[in-house]
Amino acid sequence: MDWDQYDTVLFDLDGVLTPTAEVHMRAWQQLFSGYLAERGSAEGYSEQDYFDFIDGKPRYDGVRSFLASRDIVLPEGEVDDDPDAETVCGLGNRKNAVFNRVLSTEGVRAYPGSVVLLDFLERAGKQVAVVSSSKNAPAVLDAAGLRSRFDVIVDGAVAHDLGLPGKPAPDTFVHAAEQLATPVERTVVFEDALSGVAAGHEGGFGLVVGVDRGVGSDRLRAAGADVVVSDLAELVTR
Repeated sequence: MDWDQYDTVLFDLDGVLTPTAEVHMRAWQQLFSGYLAERGSAEGYSEQDYFDFIDGKPRYDGVRSFLASRDIVLPEGEVDDDPDAETVCGLGNRKNAVFNRVLSTEGVRAYPGSVVLLDFLERAGKQVAVVSSSKNAPAVLDAAGLRSRFDVIVDGAVAHDLGLPGKPAPDTFVHAAEQLATPVERTVVFEDALSGVAAGHEGGFGLVVGVDRGVGSDRLRAAGADVVVSDLAELVTR
């Protein structure tokens, strides 16, 4: 790994810096297992559904994608819909309530290998940013004690306010690089989700690193990852 080729590093949050992907997975499992049971669906929710339809996408996009996989059509609703509302936004808000409940009771700690890489990049004088589809990114970073490390945070709320499409579109990554005045060719993207890897590839970034937390190395490479690791400390130059 020749870090001299790059000035800026963009990190997805959930599953890359913190194991909050596990919290998200449990929240989605609770949401859709219960919802499908209420509808009397013969086909339940599986862990593979998370990777195939939800992982890495903005929350409401994840709801739409999963519902489409089951040929379920619901009204869009409004972003302030009650979590009990049977709308796309209502289901998304219900999932968020579950996520925040789990986060507040269990907390979250950063992956040790990710902290090792962040320490290395700080010593090397590299700029770092978080690019996450989640509107909960600041709260997660606070809970993990990481927020002060990042020059820029582009989360779901920022994307919404700026009208930026979510992953697999590259716009949120491109915006973060622009905020740090770095060409995409001099920027590294770290992602564990297929949609995020595809976004980094589509954006023409200098290096796209797939982080295999369960999706599979072959699938990450097929989506556009140049390098795949299972722990970010693997890329620390000794």
